[in-house]
Amino acid sequence: MTGARATGAAAAGPSTVKFRLLGRLEASRNGEPIELGTRKQRAVLALLLLSANRVVSTERLIDELWGTSPPESARSALQVYIAGLRKALGSDGAILRTIPPGYVLQVERGALDLERFAELRDEARGAEDPEHRSALLHDALSLWRDDPLAELVAEPFASAAVPQLEQLRLETLEQRIEADLELGRRAVAQELRLAREQR
Repeated sequence: MTGARATGAAAAGPSTVKFRLLGRLEASRNGEPIELGTRKQRAVLALLLLSANRVVSTERLIDELWGTSPPESARSALQVYIAGLRKALGSDGAILRTIPPGYVLQVERGALDLERFAELRDEARGAEDPEHRSALLHDALSLWRDDPLAELVAEPFASAAVPQLEQLRLETLEQRIEADLELGRRAVAQELRLAREQR
């Protein structure tokens, strides 16, 4: 989730495409699902979304997609996957830009569930009222549909990315339960114990 921020991200214009990482990887346009192609092509999209609006170098993408033993055709294969994603996104394919030393996916605010999850967590952190904090954290957790990137767990990058996402979910769950306890909702005490056992 690091890299150089792309210039002119805000100038890309509004996009109707929405992306979801907190479960099976999905993209939709005006509520209609977008076919994202092969598993490796989906993995490229996931990597770009994990660093949304930041340049991800070609070398990093190759390392994350194939690990320590990439095929000789890795660079050309990556170009094919990028072209496939642009085609899948149609007129919105312009949001996937080539910016040396790699690529950037320019995602509008509110179009990525992971970003919205982080915003709700941050807002809850600053909320003094436990009822408001609990509501924000409930909203954040409601964005999770299933295990993150469940269909991509066999990809090399997932061994680090998925546990990081799961850790964020568990931390948020603990914070929500603690806010509920402040409100006298004692029934959640057992839920807190189970959440801590999962860490």
